[in-house]
Amino acid sequence: VLSGCGVYDGTEIHEASAILVHLSRGGAEVQMYAPDVPQMHVVDHSKGQPAEAESRNVLVESARIARGKIANLAKLTTADHDAVIFPGGFGAAKNLSTFAVDGKDCKVNREVERVLKDFHKAGKPIGLCCISPVLAAKVLSGAEVTVGHEEEEGGKWPYAGTAGAIKELGGKHCVKEVTISFPVAHVDTKNKVVTTPAFMCETELHKIFDGIGAMVKNVLKLTGK
Repeated sequence: VLSGCGVYDGTEIHEASAILVHLSRGGAEVQMYAPDVPQMHVVDHSKGQPAEAESRNVLVESARIARGKIANLAKLTTADHDAVIFPGGFGAAKNLSTFAVDGKDCKVNREVERVLKDFHKAGKPIGLCCISPVLAAKVLSGAEVTVGHEEEEGGKWPYAGTAGAIKELGGKHCVKEVTISFPVAHVDTKNKVVTTPAFMCETELHKIFDGIGAMVKNVLKLTGK
């Protein structure tokens, strides 16, 4: 499930790409979705600042990553899929929810909330990385997730405050590395929610790629197929 195209106002492209590579390697068939809604705003990524008087659509922008093969999130049903995965990027906190603005008082896009609840009810695994675990924390009370560390540690974990917000949302936060000597993901076996920090950490790209691989591998394992 994508949230646009670009880290500051949509899906983190490297995370989406890594997920797709690992799913392909795992033999999975993939369908991409995004909600047909306006973005919260548009960010000029060369400046890191909002572009005034410009608007974009989340589904249309997500189609860039999907190479055009994408569907409206409203069409996503549990009957058609064994698992669902959400990449990160600020789009998860701006377009799939209002977390970037409202924090613990955020609202989640109704289709995103429906999908999370439906997959949870069906006992089908949900994978999330980077900032997107806040969605599960908000919608699935008591879900165990990780966004990495709970302290900034000199800038290594610049978004460490998210861990506290997850607790305020009703979720349980588990401290994890991006990678130690092996890729790391947290598996909430009860809720079948799998998370990994990804770009919540300032580290090498290959470590983020491997951590996402651990998340995907565990999601596929939980499908039992």
